[in-house]
Amino acid sequence: MKEWWAPIPGGVRITVQVQPNARKSEVVGVHDDALKIRLQAQPIEGKANDALVKHLADTLGCPKSRVTITHGHTSRRKIVELAGVTPEEVQRLLTLA
Repeated sequence: MKEWWAPIPGGVRITVQVQPNARKSEVVGVHDDALKIRLQAQPIEGKANDALVKHLADTLGCPKSRVTITHGHTSRRKIVELAGVTPEEVQRLLTLA
């Protein structure tokens, strides 16, 4: 089984499965080799992408400038790079599920 996260120089890369239009924004857990996150935002004009960046930054306690969506801007499955974040901090996301 492929991991949903991988260390990269200076941070961590994660695979995220986004579910927009949810009742509340929350981390659900790992599903199909990706971290599933529900977002209240609609997938219109990048609102869900902005909400994902804000949710990850707030949850990890890092600035939004350290969270970058590198692939999947128009897809529900996204690759996100987290600069200055350790694998241990990323694993902590699962405790919120």
